[in-house]
Amino acid sequence: MTEPNNRAIVLDTSAFIAGFDPLSVVDDVYSVPAVERELTPNSLPWTRFKTAIENGKLKVRAPHLTFLERVKEASKTVGDVLFLSEVDLQVLALALELKSWGYSPLVVTDDYSIQNVANQMAVKFASLMTFGIRFRHQWIMYCPACYRKYPPDYKNETCQVCGTKLRRKPLRKTLVR
Repeated sequence: MTEPNNRAIVLDTSAFIAGFDPLSVVDDVYSVPAVERELTPNSLPWTRFKTAIENGKLKVRAPHLTFLERVKEASKTVGDVLFLSEVDLQVLALALELKSWGYSPLVVTDDYSIQNVANQMAVKFASLMTFGIRFRHQWIMYCPACYRKYPPDYKNETCQVCGTKLRRKPLRKTLVR
């Protein structure tokens, strides 16, 4: 167990692409194994990732399945479940797991869906190349032709009534604090 309020930074693929250098911070830095697979081998972001591991600054670990399930439930609640990759889910799950260990995790990502779900789970986030989200959205799928509504985790891409491609819109939004 770690000291209360000890910050841990959890990095998404976009953090490495945006130029975040784990060697430049004093906090504990974490990521998931799948992030490396999203980086182009021998690119600058990939080199940053590998160098941080070799220097012992970046800890790479897979989250426990319990936390992955909790993240999936939170993403269903806000309607981002279909917009998060497996890597995104793992990054969020690792942050949630670190929170359970007594850390105060900060997820560094420019992905709005990750930020939306992080906010839902009361996990702090920061973006590097974008302004980040101002509102947490709860999404709904709808048909722009006949206005039929579908749950946010609806698997089909088209309306079952008229066959039009479905769109997503916010059902409600909450100011991010």
